[in-house]
Amino acid sequence: MKTFALSPSSGAGKPDVAGFFDPRTFSVQYVVSDPATHQCAIIDPVHDFDEKSGATATHHADELLAYVKEKGLEVQWILDTHPHADHFSAAQYLREKTGAPTAIGEKVVEVQKLWKELYHWPDFPADGSQWDRLFAEGETFRIGELEARVMFSPGHTLASITYVIGDAAFVHDTLFQPDFGTARADFPGGDAHQLWNSIQAILALPEETRLFTGHDYMPDGREPQWESTVREQRETNKHLAGGVNEADYVAMRDGRDSELPMPKLILHSLQVNTRGGRLPSPEANGKRYLKIPLDALEGADWE
Repeated sequence: MKTFALSPSSGAGKPDVAGFFDPRTFSVQYVVSDPATHQCAIIDPVHDFDEKSGATATHHADELLAYVKEKGLEVQWILDTHPHADHFSAAQYLREKTGAPTAIGEKVVEVQKLWKELYHWPDFPADGSQWDRLFAEGETFRIGELEARVMFSPGHTLASITYVIGDAAFVHDTLFQPDFGTARADFPGGDAHQLWNSIQAILALPEETRLFTGHDYMPDGREPQWESTVREQRETNKHLAGGVNEADYVAMRDGRDSELPMPKLILHSLQVNTRGGRLPSPEANGKRYLKIPLDALEGADWE
Protein backbone atom coordinates (compact mmCIF):
# COMPACT_ATOMS: atom_id res chain seq x y z
CA MET A 1 0.00 0.00 0.00
CA LYS A 2 1.28 3.47 -0.89
CA THR A 3 1.72 5.43 2.33
CA PHE A 4 4.03 8.24 1.15
CA ALA A 5 4.12 10.57 -1.83
CA LEU A 6 5.93 13.80 -2.60
CA SER A 7 4.21 16.51 -4.62
CA PRO A 8 7.20 18.63 -5.67
CA SER A 9 7.38 22.38 -6.06
CA SER A 10 6.94 23.62 -9.62
CA GLY A 11 8.63 26.97 -9.07
CA ALA A 12 9.23 29.93 -6.80
CA GLY A 13 6.63 30.48 -4.13
CA LYS A 14 5.29 26.94 -4.43
CA PRO A 15 5.92 24.31 -1.73
CA ASP A 16 7.09 20.75 -1.70
CA VAL A 17 4.29 18.73 -0.11
CA ALA A 18 5.09 15.36 1.45
CA GLY A 19 2.02 13.29 2.32
CA PHE A 20 2.07 10.40 4.82
CA PHE A 21 -0.95 8.07 4.89
CA ASP A 22 -2.01 6.27 8.08
CA PRO A 23 -3.97 3.12 7.15
CA ARG A 24 -5.34 2.67 10.68
CA THR A 25 -7.30 5.93 10.61
CA PHE A 26 -7.26 6.63 6.84
CA SER A 27 -5.65 9.97 7.73
CA VAL A 28 -3.04 11.97 5.81
CA GLN A 29 -0.31 13.98 7.57
CA TYR A 30 1.70 16.58 5.68
CA VAL A 31 5.12 18.19 5.76
CA VAL A 32 4.93 21.38 3.68
CA SER A 33 8.33 22.87 2.93
CA ASP A 34 9.92 25.84 1.19
CA PRO A 35 12.65 24.59 -1.17
CA ALA A 36 14.43 27.95 -0.99
CA THR A 37 14.89 28.12 2.80
CA HIS A 38 14.23 24.53 3.98
CA GLN A 39 11.66 25.85 6.44
CA CYS A 40 8.56 23.70 6.87
CA ALA A 41 5.22 23.22 8.59
CA ILE A 42 3.61 19.99 9.76
CA ILE A 43 -0.14 19.72 9.16
CA ASP A 44 -2.58 17.38 10.94
CA PRO A 45 -0.09 15.01 12.61
CA VAL A 46 -1.38 11.72 14.05
CA HIS A 47 -0.70 10.42 17.58
CA ASP A 48 -1.22 6.65 17.42
CA PHE A 49 -3.92 5.05 19.57
CA ASP A 50 -5.23 1.50 19.72
CA GLU A 51 -8.77 1.53 21.08
CA LYS A 52 -8.69 -2.21 21.76
CA SER A 53 -5.73 -2.17 24.13
CA GLY A 54 -5.70 1.50 25.10
CA ALA A 55 -2.07 1.75 23.92
CA THR A 56 -0.63 5.01 22.63
CA ALA A 57 2.48 5.50 20.51
CA THR A 58 4.22 8.08 18.34
CA HIS A 59 5.18 5.98 15.32
CA HIS A 60 3.57 8.25 12.73
CA ALA A 61 4.74 11.49 14.32
CA ASP A 62 8.27 10.08 14.52
CA GLU A 63 8.05 9.26 10.82
CA LEU A 64 7.49 12.96 10.17
CA LEU A 65 10.46 13.89 12.34
CA ALA A 66 12.65 11.38 10.49
CA TYR A 67 11.65 12.94 7.16
CA VAL A 68 12.36 16.44 8.48
CA LYS A 69 15.82 15.34 9.62
CA GLU A 70 16.60 13.45 6.41
CA LYS A 71 15.73 16.46 4.24
CA GLY A 72 17.49 18.97 6.46
CA LEU A 73 14.30 20.90 7.22
CA GLU A 74 13.47 23.18 10.13
CA VAL A 75 9.94 23.07 11.54
CA GLN A 76 8.40 26.55 11.88
CA TRP A 77 4.78 25.57 12.53
CA ILE A 78 2.66 22.65 13.71
CA LEU A 79 -0.80 23.20 12.26
CA ASP A 80 -4.16 21.55 12.76
CA THR A 81 -7.03 22.21 10.39
CA HIS A 82 -9.70 21.37 13.01
CA PRO A 83 -10.21 19.24 16.13
CA HIS A 84 -10.20 15.76 14.62
CA ALA A 85 -12.88 13.17 15.43
CA ASP A 86 -11.08 10.08 14.16
CA HIS A 87 -7.52 10.28 15.45
CA PHE A 88 -5.52 11.91 18.21
CA SER A 89 -3.47 14.95 17.24
CA ALA A 90 0.30 14.72 17.76
CA ALA A 91 0.65 18.51 17.83
CA GLN A 92 1.74 18.71 21.46
CA TYR A 93 4.23 15.85 21.09
CA LEU A 94 5.80 17.52 18.05
CA ARG A 95 5.90 20.87 19.82
CA GLU A 96 7.90 19.26 22.61
CA LYS A 97 10.26 17.63 20.09
CA THR A 98 10.80 20.64 17.80
CA GLY A 99 9.98 23.76 19.81
CA ALA A 100 7.76 24.96 16.96
CA PRO A 101 4.50 26.74 17.86
CA THR A 102 1.13 25.06 17.42
CA ALA A 103 -1.81 26.73 15.69
CA ILE A 104 -5.45 26.18 14.76
CA GLY A 105 -8.41 28.35 13.76
CA GLU A 106 -9.83 30.71 16.37
CA LYS A 107 -13.30 29.12 16.20
CA VAL A 108 -11.87 26.15 18.09
CA VAL A 109 -13.15 27.87 21.23
CA GLU A 110 -16.72 27.20 20.04
CA VAL A 111 -15.90 23.51 19.66
CA GLN A 112 -14.29 23.50 23.09
CA LYS A 113 -17.41 25.00 24.65
CA LEU A 114 -19.60 22.36 23.03
CA TRP A 115 -17.45 19.41 24.12
CA LYS A 116 -16.85 20.90 27.55
CA GLU A 117 -20.55 20.38 28.17
CA LEU A 118 -20.62 16.89 26.65
CA TYR A 119 -17.67 15.76 28.77
CA HIS A 120 -18.88 17.65 31.86
CA TRP A 121 -15.62 19.52 32.36
CA PRO A 122 -16.75 22.47 34.50
CA ASP A 123 -13.18 23.72 35.06
CA PHE A 124 -11.93 23.28 31.49
CA PRO A 125 -10.65 26.58 29.97
CA ALA A 126 -12.51 26.81 26.64
CA ASP A 127 -10.38 29.71 25.46
CA GLY A 128 -7.98 28.21 22.91
CA SER A 129 -5.02 28.63 25.27
CA GLN A 130 -3.97 25.05 24.50
CA TRP A 131 -2.43 26.34 21.23
CA ASP A 132 0.26 28.96 20.73
CA ARG A 133 -1.65 30.75 17.98
CA LEU A 134 -5.30 31.01 16.97
CA PHE A 135 -5.74 32.09 13.36
CA ALA A 136 -8.51 34.38 12.17
CA GLU A 137 -10.19 34.35 8.74
CA GLY A 138 -7.86 35.85 6.15
CA GLU A 139 -4.84 35.94 8.44
CA THR A 140 -1.46 35.37 6.78
CA PHE A 141 1.83 33.95 7.98
CA ARG A 142 5.03 32.65 6.40
CA ILE A 143 6.85 29.36 6.04
CA GLY A 144 10.29 30.49 4.96
CA GLU A 145 9.59 32.58 1.87
CA LEU A 146 6.21 30.97 1.26
CA GLU A 147 3.10 32.99 1.96
CA ALA A 148 0.33 31.14 3.78
CA ARG A 149 -3.27 32.30 4.19
CA VAL A 150 -6.10 31.05 6.40
CA MET A 151 -9.59 30.43 5.00
CA PHE A 152 -12.42 29.77 7.44
CA SER A 153 -14.13 26.57 6.17
CA PRO A 154 -16.93 25.58 8.58
CA GLY A 155 -19.53 22.90 7.95
CA HIS A 156 -17.73 19.70 8.78
CA THR A 157 -16.95 21.28 12.15
CA LEU A 158 -17.44 24.75 13.60
CA ALA A 159 -13.69 25.32 13.63
CA SER A 160 -12.52 23.92 10.28
CA ILE A 161 -10.04 26.02 8.33
CA THR A 162 -8.15 25.64 5.06
CA TYR A 163 -4.49 26.57 4.80
CA VAL A 164 -3.57 28.03 1.38
CA ILE A 165 0.22 27.85 1.06
CA GLY A 166 1.52 29.02 -2.31
CA ASP A 167 -0.31 26.95 -4.94
CA ALA A 168 -1.37 24.29 -2.40
CA ALA A 169 -4.51 24.23 -0.25
CA PHE A 170 -5.01 21.86 2.68
CA VAL A 171 -8.76 21.30 2.74
CA HIS A 172 -8.93 18.86 5.69
CA ASP A 173 -12.27 16.94 5.62
CA THR A 174 -14.23 19.38 3.45
CA LEU A 175 -13.44 17.67 0.14
CA PHE A 176 -12.22 14.13 -0.40
CA GLN A 177 -10.88 12.71 -3.65
CA PRO A 178 -13.39 13.21 -6.48
CA ASP A 179 -14.40 9.54 -6.52
CA PHE A 180 -15.39 9.69 -2.82
CA GLY A 181 -17.07 13.09 -2.67
CA THR A 182 -17.28 15.42 0.30
CA ALA A 183 -17.26 15.43 4.09
CA ARG A 184 -20.10 14.69 6.44
CA ALA A 185 -21.74 17.58 8.29
CA ASP A 186 -23.57 15.87 11.15
CA PHE A 187 -21.04 16.16 13.95
CA PRO A 188 -22.01 18.46 16.84
CA GLY A 189 -21.76 21.96 15.36
CA GLY A 190 -21.72 20.74 11.75
CA ASP A 191 -23.98 22.18 9.05
CA ALA A 192 -24.48 21.13 5.42
CA HIS A 193 -25.32 24.67 4.22
CA GLN A 194 -22.09 25.99 5.72
CA LEU A 195 -20.20 23.08 4.20
CA TRP A 196 -21.59 23.92 0.75
CA ASN A 197 -20.45 27.53 1.09
CA SER A 198 -17.01 26.47 2.28
CA ILE A 199 -16.64 24.13 -0.69
CA GLN A 200 -17.62 26.90 -3.10
CA ALA A 201 -14.95 29.17 -1.61
CA ILE A 202 -12.32 26.47 -2.06
CA LEU A 203 -13.43 25.83 -5.65
CA ALA A 204 -13.10 29.57 -6.36
CA LEU A 205 -9.32 29.26 -5.95
CA PRO A 206 -7.26 29.17 -9.19
CA GLU A 207 -8.10 25.98 -11.09
CA GLU A 208 -4.56 24.56 -10.93
CA THR A 209 -4.39 24.91 -7.14
CA ARG A 210 -3.28 21.63 -5.64
CA LEU A 211 -5.83 20.38 -3.10
CA PHE A 212 -4.74 18.05 -0.31
CA THR A 213 -7.34 16.15 1.69
CA GLY A 214 -7.28 14.98 5.30
CA HIS A 215 -8.43 11.41 4.63
CA ASP A 216 -8.81 8.83 1.90
CA TYR A 217 -11.09 5.80 2.15
CA MET A 218 -9.89 4.02 -1.02
CA PRO A 219 -13.18 3.31 -2.82
CA ASP A 220 -13.24 0.08 -4.84
CA GLY A 221 -9.98 -0.96 -3.21
CA ARG A 222 -7.75 1.48 -5.07
CA GLU A 223 -4.45 2.73 -3.65
CA PRO A 224 -4.62 5.70 -1.27
CA GLN A 225 -4.75 9.14 -2.90
CA TRP A 226 -4.83 12.61 -1.38
CA GLU A 227 -3.99 15.15 -4.09
CA SER A 228 -6.27 16.68 -6.73
CA THR A 229 -6.80 20.14 -8.27
CA VAL A 230 -9.59 22.66 -8.14
CA ARG A 231 -10.37 21.87 -11.78
CA GLU A 232 -10.60 18.12 -11.12
CA GLN A 233 -12.89 18.66 -8.16
CA ARG A 234 -15.19 21.01 -10.08
CA GLU A 235 -15.47 18.65 -13.03
CA THR A 236 -15.53 15.19 -11.46
CA ASN A 237 -16.36 15.24 -7.73
CA LYS A 238 -19.25 12.79 -7.37
CA HIS A 239 -21.17 15.07 -4.98
CA LEU A 240 -20.63 18.33 -6.88
CA ALA A 241 -20.35 17.81 -10.64
CA GLY A 242 -23.23 17.97 -13.09
CA GLY A 243 -24.96 21.17 -12.08
CA VAL A 244 -25.61 20.34 -8.42
CA ASN A 245 -27.02 23.34 -6.54
CA GLU A 246 -27.06 24.09 -2.82
CA ALA A 247 -30.50 22.61 -2.20
CA ASP A 248 -29.57 19.40 -4.03
CA TYR A 249 -26.32 19.15 -2.12
CA VAL A 250 -27.83 19.75 1.31
CA ALA A 251 -30.57 17.17 0.68
CA MET A 252 -27.97 14.62 -0.43
CA ARG A 253 -25.66 15.40 2.47
CA ASP A 254 -28.37 15.29 5.14
CA GLY A 255 -29.77 12.04 3.78
CA ARG A 256 -26.39 10.36 3.53
CA ASP A 257 -25.24 11.56 6.94
CA SER A 258 -28.37 10.22 8.63
CA GLU A 259 -27.26 6.71 7.63
CA LEU A 260 -23.65 6.99 8.83
CA PRO A 261 -22.43 5.72 12.20
CA MET A 262 -20.25 8.05 14.23
CA PRO A 263 -16.48 7.57 13.85
CA LYS A 264 -15.34 4.90 16.26
CA LEU A 265 -12.86 7.23 17.97
CA ILE A 266 -14.91 10.44 18.15
CA LEU A 267 -15.50 10.31 21.92
CA HIS A 268 -11.91 9.26 22.54
CA SER A 269 -10.34 11.81 20.19
CA LEU A 270 -12.18 15.00 21.04
CA GLN A 271 -11.10 14.94 24.68
CA VAL A 272 -7.48 14.87 23.47
CA ASN A 273 -7.83 17.18 20.50
CA THR A 274 -9.79 19.92 22.29
CA ARG A 275 -6.73 20.04 24.58
CA GLY A 276 -4.39 20.72 21.67
CA GLY A 277 -3.25 17.09 21.42
CA ARG A 278 -2.51 16.63 25.12
CA LEU A 279 -3.28 13.22 26.60
CA PRO A 280 -5.18 13.24 29.91
CA SER A 281 -2.97 13.92 32.93
CA PRO A 282 -1.90 10.85 34.93
CA GLU A 283 -3.95 10.14 38.04
CA ALA A 284 -2.56 9.22 41.47
CA ASN A 285 -1.64 5.72 40.29
CA GLY A 286 0.33 7.09 37.34
CA LYS A 287 -2.20 5.92 34.73
CA ARG A 288 -4.07 8.11 32.23
CA TYR A 289 -7.79 7.64 31.68
CA LEU A 290 -10.23 8.62 28.96
CA LYS A 291 -13.78 9.64 29.87
CA ILE A 292 -16.50 8.32 27.56
CA PRO A 293 -19.94 9.95 27.96
CA LEU A 294 -22.76 7.48 27.35
CA ASP A 295 -25.72 8.39 25.12
CA ALA A 296 -24.15 11.78 24.35
CA LEU A 297 -24.54 11.67 20.55
CA GLU A 298 -28.24 11.10 20.10
CA GLY A 299 -29.59 9.97 16.76
CA ALA A 300 -26.36 8.44 15.48
CA ASP A 301 -26.85 5.35 13.35
CA TRP A 302 -25.52 2.06 14.70
CA GLU A 303 -23.21 -0.16 12.65
